[in-house]
Amino acid sequence: MKLWLLGVRGSTPAPGPNFVRYGGHTSCVGVVPNGGREPTLLLDAGTGVRTLTDKLATGSFNGSILLSHLHWDHVEGIPFSRALDRPDTRADLYLPGQGGETPFDLLSKMMSPPHFPITPDGLKGSWTFNETPDEKFKVEGFTVTAAEVEHKGGRTLGYRVEDEGHAIAYIPDHAPTNGMSDEVWALIDNVDVLLHDAQFVENERPIAEDYGHATIEETIRLAEQAHVKTLVLFHHSPVRTDAELDLLGQDIDSDIDVVIAREGMTIPLH
Repeated sequence: MKLWLLGVRGSTPAPGPNFVRYGGHTSCVGVVPNGGREPTLLLDAGTGVRTLTDKLATGSFNGSILLSHLHWDHVEGIPFSRALDRPDTRADLYLPGQGGETPFDLLSKMMSPPHFPITPDGLKGSWTFNETPDEKFKVEGFTVTAAEVEHKGGRTLGYRVEDEGHAIAYIPDHAPTNGMSDEVWALIDNVDVLLHDAQFVENERPIAEDYGHATIEETIRLAEQAHVKTLVLFHHSPVRTDAELDLLGQDIDSDIDVVIAREGMTIPLH
């Protein structure tokens, strides 16, 4: 298994010269299966998914997309990625159920007139829209477990993805101080790589609580308690510059491996 970090920001894209080295695109991670060359699974589809096209041999995506939730920064790349809007695209999209509405209708709330020119069925290629199963399931050869995590503004899921003896967990938006269920602990327990919400620092806790996010400090404590092998600090604040992220990296003190996510980074699991 290999991870492609296609977008590592939260809330909004962050363009400009102060955001070049860590990248300005919002959340999207490609998961490449063991022995594969391209992602067959995408975790979220923020603006980072726009960068996928030129990385694919045919230019089109063929696989599945797991959405953690439906906030703009995790879905806004869908209609703007050429890899997801071609006649030869196959995309099976999974999203957390919200009160009985169909997945298609949920996605249409942000992608339909007057807010957007087309609805999801206007995307080219072969698409399916599915509710993420509550039980462990298989997708694209991976074993996936989903669990509901604490975050404001609609039901939000974290994911554990396993492939031939390796496991990663993806929890880009999370307020662990509001509670950690046994199911969420099980998602992150002893994973090879945890990509986790690290949008704020401790002196920004009031705004982190207002919006349902984690601080870097509590994310590191969480990963240590779960015996995570490598923690990837993810979902950076859109106002956190390259220089500020450099300084944060210098201040990290942990017994586990801690990496600050960079757009374009690849993470192999051996």
